[in-house]
Amino acid sequence: MLFFKIKCEFNLLNLTRKPKNNLPMNFDAIDKKLLKLLQIDSKQTTKELSMKLNLSVTAVYERIKKLEKEGIISNYVALVNRNKINKGFVVFCHLKLLQHTKEFINQFEKEVVQLTEVLECFHVSGDYDYILKVCVKDMEEYREFMVTKLTTLQHIGSTHSTFMIGEVKNTTIFEI
Repeated sequence: MLFFKIKCEFNLLNLTRKPKNNLPMNFDAIDKKLLKLLQIDSKQTTKELSMKLNLSVTAVYERIKKLEKEGIISNYVALVNRNKINKGFVVFCHLKLLQHTKEFINQFEKEVVQLTEVLECFHVSGDYDYILKVCVKDMEEYREFMVTKLTTLQHIGSTHSTFMIGEVKNTTIFEI
């Protein structure tokens, strides 16, 4: 079963980007409600949304286009149930690089984005340099990934893997 949702990427650059009048971007109550409705189900038609927002279809369409143009809505995606496609084994892999040089960081990041098993990669502070979210079929597939792919990347000093026991919360909806 496919779940269709909107992927709204909110980042500091988009939310604080200064329009021509040098004021931060603000959302009115209708924009907030519209974004919430789209995050819940992005396949709703503008007509359905207009009825829920008490606006004309044209007004809803224009608001959506404005949010897309401003980069608030960055993409429309289908969220796939990972268990239905044999990718239910979730691992959070913590990595340390050998050195923190710009060259090592750039090389690692260029290589890690090519690994299809890695769904998310975060450059972090603390004991580790990166945290990867890896989804594979099972422990055997994760071992194969570690041995044949991840540990062959340049400049990795060490790894530490944490395995998901159960998922407590997983959402794509931002409260605005």
